[in-house]
Amino acid sequence: MEFSIKPGSPEKQRSGCVVVSVFEGGQLSEAAQILNKASNSALGNIIARGDMTGRNATTLLLHNLPNIPGERVLLVGLGKQNELSARQYLESIGAAMRVLFSTGAKDAVLYLADHPPVGRDGAWCISQAVLAAFHATYRFDQLKSKAEKNKPASCHIRFGIITGKPNNRQLQALANATAIGHGMKLTKDLGNLPGNICTPSHLAKQAQALSKTHKTLKVSVLEEKDMQKLGMGSLLSVTQGSDEPPKLIVLEYRGADKKQKPVALVGKGITFDTGGISLKPGAEMDEMKYDMCGAASVLGTLQAIAEIGLKMNVVGIIPSCENMPSGSATKPGDIVTSMSGQTIEILNTDAEGRLILCDALTYAAKFEPATVIDIATLTGACVIALGHVASGLYSNQDTLAQELLAAGEQTCDRAWHMPLWEDYQPQLDSNFADMQNIGGRAGGSITAACFLARFTRSYRWAHLDIAGTAWKSGKEKGATGRPVPLLVQFLVNYAHKSHSPE
Repeated sequence: MEFSIKPGSPEKQRSGCVVVSVFEGGQLSEAAQILNKASNSALGNIIARGDMTGRNATTLLLHNLPNIPGERVLLVGLGKQNELSARQYLESIGAAMRVLFSTGAKDAVLYLADHPPVGRDGAWCISQAVLAAFHATYRFDQLKSKAEKNKPASCHIRFGIITGKPNNRQLQALANATAIGHGMKLTKDLGNLPGNICTPSHLAKQAQALSKTHKTLKVSVLEEKDMQKLGMGSLLSVTQGSDEPPKLIVLEYRGADKKQKPVALVGKGITFDTGGISLKPGAEMDEMKYDMCGAASVLGTLQAIAEIGLKMNVVGIIPSCENMPSGSATKPGDIVTSMSGQTIEILNTDAEGRLILCDALTYAAKFEPATVIDIATLTGACVIALGHVASGLYSNQDTLAQELLAAGEQTCDRAWHMPLWEDYQPQLDSNFADMQNIGGRAGGSITAACFLARFTRSYRWAHLDIAGTAWKSGKEKGATGRPVPLLVQFLVNYAHKSHSPE
């Protein structure tokens, strides 16, 4: 799939499909008005008959419009012109892409960036349209014995500009969104792979493959013996019950001077989570293959920024293992010593994500990071609190939280700032160790973040709980690729801020 920006009036486009918008009440956009005039009021007549009302996310596909060289014209409803919101635009562009890719069009010109929602601009519209195209065409079919019928064909999408030339902001938005789309595809592919294929070793191989493709990436993989030497007793307690060897994957992106302190992204990589001895119920346990989506999002983000060529340094750290029950598995009540030296009483072996993250977060300090962000499908409690709309955001610095929230709003990959108050810490007190790994049912997502906070006091840190946003269940079951857009935008903003004059 290719994307570009093309200046030119819509009635002159010799393409497989020209896409224009209509507002509620039949009001034509500027591009639609030009087509209507060139086609002797063909669009106006269609609207007058009631075939297109302009309601949000409605579509109408037309063929062989008089005097129009394009093979097809797709009308897309945007709702009321003065009330167009970002959400409505996303719904409309999503509907347009689904229809477009159901046709046989080999190329298309879209005139949907001239009427941005309130608070947005044409560059944002282009960016979201690119991501919508990736979403509409994504299929995970590599493990099926027969190819899917009516699979969306490859299509060259051009974003039309009626007058003038594309500006630098639009061109950069196009390039960044394309890179994000590629990163989300990698993240989805890894998340959708079953646990018998996507093992810790497989994740390590994917990181190594990325480093071969992008020379700005350097990978190293720590084995179990290396973790033992480092004293990662908390991480190793999780992998005890599995035959699959654990991996600590470190992927370094060098886009700036070596002296510049990096941003560290730490992704939870539990490639399958049975709950261990605290065994999960059997229903929907298959979805625990998604418990490595934090790790997958780190790999997808690093691929995207390498493609963009971002001028900053980033380190991806992925602690990866399985959580399985066996005779050698960690038992509830066991006490382990983390890399930080703090001891942990493990009351529930199904609260394992924090156990591998805490050692990885301690390890991250060796890079002297400017900022550390961990990404994890950490708690079911976060799903109860925020549903599947927003990721839970915790931070030991409010300015960092605001930067991440802003990146989420820019990309419509939103997060919600949750409390990280000391008032919750006593729930983690243990009679027998420095802390216990669960704090009870009340505020479960918060106490999980409080646990991690005990290992991140020496640096600027944020935690994203993506348990509700990393995948969908039910009919549309599959990985979402979130929060790659949020993370990439945060890094883009961070790099821009770092290179801006004081």
